[in-house]
Amino acid sequence: QVQLVESGGGSVQAGGSLSVSCVASGLTSAYLITWFRQAPGKEREGVAGIYTNTGGKLIANSVLGRFTVSRDNARNTFSLHMNKMKVEDTGMYYCAARSPPWDHDWTAPARYTYWGQGTQVTVSS
Repeated sequence: QVQLVESGGGSVQAGGSLSVSCVASGLTSAYLITWFRQAPGKEREGVAGIYTNTGGKLIANSVLGRFTVSRDNARNTFSLHMNKMKVEDTGMYYCAARSPPWDHDWTAPARYTYWGQGTQVTVSS
């Protein structure tokens, strides 16, 4: 059973940076770990993903050039690094995991089996 625990959320001013982390346990094979965010009244949106086996990365167009994703295999930790943050980046951030097969629709929440509890990120102007 995969378990995901996020941490590192908080408040930051627009233009600033923040990183959130996801510690995973129970990863017995290759997974795609993806960060989602959800603002009040909006749909959950996939922003960045990373494959646990290859380290290959996926970045959504909406955050390209501002967000990156990394992994620390020794600690089973997957981090989202957010730079040049905007007020519209505010929301609850979740990490999620899915097993193969992996198709093109990596941003669809329904494709993911395991979810963390989320961590709040607030960007103020």
